[in-house]
Amino acid sequence: MLDHVSLAVGSLARSRAFYDAVLAPLGYRCLWATDGAAGYGSSGADEPFAIRAMSEAVVPASCTHIAFTAADRSSVTAFYEAAIASGGFDDGGVGLHQEYGLGYFAAFVRDADGNRLEAVVHER
Repeated sequence: MLDHVSLAVGSLARSRAFYDAVLAPLGYRCLWATDGAAGYGSSGADEPFAIRAMSEAVVPASCTHIAFTAADRSSVTAFYEAAIASGGFDDGGVGLHQEYGLGYFAAFVRDADGNRLEAVVHER
């Protein structure tokens, strides 16, 4: 349904370092960057996710949430560990979250701007 999503960030340099680290375990990388934005995705594809610097920090609504697809549990765990090591904040931990369905293994974090992020693998 969605083609792409962009988030506002207060510091492009800080956010690029964060997203470079947390998206790498999921197989995504920075595909392009300008002075005001950066786009992420898989090699050879258009970017489905971008960050854009704003002159004033925009406080996201508490319901803002983006979930990234992960290949397996180790990718989810690596996403979580990279987020915490790169200045992110725990927002629900990493592990089985069966309240969202059987086999729902996910990690929940916030970036330095308060954006709510998740990496998830749906185990069958």
